[in-house]
Amino acid sequence: MDPDPLGTDYEFLAAELRRRNAAAFVHVGDRFDDDLRYLTRFSGPDRGYAFVFRRGTATLCPPALFDEQAGREFPGDAVETDRQGDPAGLRAAGVLDDAGVDAGETVLVPRHVPHDAAVYLEQAGYDIESTDAVARDRRVKTDPELDRLRRVQGTAAGGMARAERVLYEAAVDGDEVVWSGAPLTTERLRREVNRVLAAHGVRDAGNTVVGCGPTAADLHFTGHDAIRPGETVLLDVSPRGPDGYYGDLTRTFAVDPDGGWERRAYVAVEAARNAALTELEHGVSAATVHEEAAAELAAYGFRVDDAEVGFTHSTGHGVGLSLHEGPSLPGDEELETGTVVTIEPGVYDPERGGVRLEDLAVVTDRGYRLLGEYPFGLVPRER
Repeated sequence: MDPDPLGTDYEFLAAELRRRNAAAFVHVGDRFDDDLRYLTRFSGPDRGYAFVFRRGTATLCPPALFDEQAGREFPGDAVETDRQGDPAGLRAAGVLDDAGVDAGETVLVPRHVPHDAAVYLEQAGYDIESTDAVARDRRVKTDPELDRLRRVQGTAAGGMARAERVLYEAAVDGDEVVWSGAPLTTERLRREVNRVLAAHGVRDAGNTVVGCGPTAADLHFTGHDAIRPGETVLLDVSPRGPDGYYGDLTRTFAVDPDGGWERRAYVAVEAARNAALTELEHGVSAATVHEEAAAELAAYGFRVDDAEVGFTHSTGHGVGLSLHEGPSLPGDEELETGTVVTIEPGVYDPERGGVRLEDLAVVTDRGYRLLGEYPFGLVPRER
């Protein structure tokens, strides 16, 4: 097997087995299960496969026709190619049986393990208990993981730069914004962003959000809308890199703004972002970071904790192999060094638009580091 560039370490599973007096850990899923991707570094397919860890040995049971890929990507000890016609949960039970795990012993599984996999393990005589060990371990990123996150965030910044360039080159023609001889729309702007991502080998993953005016108040707008002069144009670029890690970057612009609501909202959101980052460090509660952002927006006269108008969402969330993972800001837990979170305050008005500014930061012992940077400014500039 090739060396694992991400330095995957299963010691956390060994420690959990010792703590729980369990014989093994099993997970079953497919390419869409990010916990399984974390455990196996295996990037396909959309058919079920199994991961088994017992007595310090990690085994992957890939589906038929994927043995070679599994051998390249899996950093564990063994790739089991027997019984590939059986359901993944049944194959996992077979690996445990072959390894001498006795009926009646405890086998740990994630809480979201497929029901049929749990049934196969129970039918084999194992006592099934759930664990959140994988989710806990994923929260603190290693240096190789931070490197992947930094790279994809840099590509997101490249896509953002392309969008800002297009908006800078656009001209106002009556009530339209025109670029390259045609009215500029959110879909045209999205394609320009995604073209940059693709050129760098990064998938947009359907996550490039571009809204303008009222649709900028839609947190996940991926439709078609005409960009109008003076309206806010909100771009949220969240691509996925080749190793599965996400970037997440948001900026808001306006072509020929009049300096009204959109300007006041922008100043307030930028102040809230700075206030949240000031609180970010090891040992601080996630709730504190959110509360500081909310207090800053309230000081500027914007509603907080409203369902539709004002600050309508949390200040941020964890990012890694999932675009949205723990921790959540707000949340009860204390932040740890190595945790990567978004800081993304925003204010919205369905009749006026939306403003959001978002960056990716890693928590450190004495504060934070941004994983990539992009300039600020409501009016698009030539950079």
